[in-house]
Amino acid sequence: MRNAGAPGGAGAEPFVAMRCDLHVHSARSGAVDVRPFTRVANESYSEPLAVYEQARRRGMDLFTLTDHNTIAGAVELAHLPGTFVSEEVSCTLPGGRELHLGVFDITEAQHEVVAARRHDAEALFAYLAEERIPACVNHPFSALTGRRETEDLQRAFVNLPLVEARNGMMSEGVNAHAVRAARRARLPMVGGSDAHTLPSVARAFTVVPEARTKAEFLDGLRRGFTLPAGRSGSYARLTADVARVATGAYRDQARLALEGGEAAWRFALMASVAPLLPLLPLVTAAIFVHEQLFARRHDRLFRDATTRRRRPSAASGPFGPAAAPTLAR
Repeated sequence: MRNAGAPGGAGAEPFVAMRCDLHVHSARSGAVDVRPFTRVANESYSEPLAVYEQARRRGMDLFTLTDHNTIAGAVELAHLPGTFVSEEVSCTLPGGRELHLGVFDITEAQHEVVAARRHDAEALFAYLAEERIPACVNHPFSALTGRRETEDLQRAFVNLPLVEARNGMMSEGVNAHAVRAARRARLPMVGGSDAHTLPSVARAFTVVPEARTKAEFLDGLRRGFTLPAGRSGSYARLTADVARVATGAYRDQARLALEGGEAAWRFALMASVAPLLPLLPLVTAAIFVHEQLFARRHDRLFRDATTRRRRPSAASGPFGPAAAPTLAR
């Protein structure tokens, strides 16, 4: 719990709040969901306990894991103080597109229902609302979740109570698009590091002012009394994290190769492309630039669509559109 002097100076009421990184991964997230790397690399190589300890060292009052479509790591840590169970859900939309949702403070039984409904967006949204489960749309303007249609964002902003507006791996510009969209929709905002390696844990997080306990923090999360905090990402951080994950993949595959069989052939193939690794900064530069362009384009399309929906249509009658209202006498 943070208890710091308020800006008002001496005699002012202290500012009390609690902090939690609401978007962080561990080795339990499983394989990378990007072809052709699915069979050779995982999302993270950080063990859940190591992630927990890093977040605590970084000043987080509470801790949760948001691994992809699993609560296995969060359940492993559930006995530790200040923890609650969460996950990042890949929600399938019509046409095979996806939204990534942060789903927080759930039970194992609720996870099973979420898992069963994640391929039916409307059923999932309805269940989250019925159970009063706090949920947010993660990195809404990121290209890393694949193809995007404006109606996907409309569906998310109408059906979910929170927006991730400070993602520790997204650039300041991409996060700014999420902030503006959340403000237009009048939705509360949260933050999370989206860390896949230990150095990035808790670089961005969520603050609930006036919270003194886990129960108060979660109540504030449900009510939308939240503030996104911490730092946005950068090209340098993206490149460093991708390099760390790649290093973890080589180390893991080398270990498996000792068992022989298919793993040995797979590692031999990875070793043959190792001379190309110095080109990694060029790959991440292309990804970084694409993210900026993707976010700018989809924010503009989403803003235009929202403006059209809000614009009132002129009431018609047998003699054409009604005259605009006026105070003239």
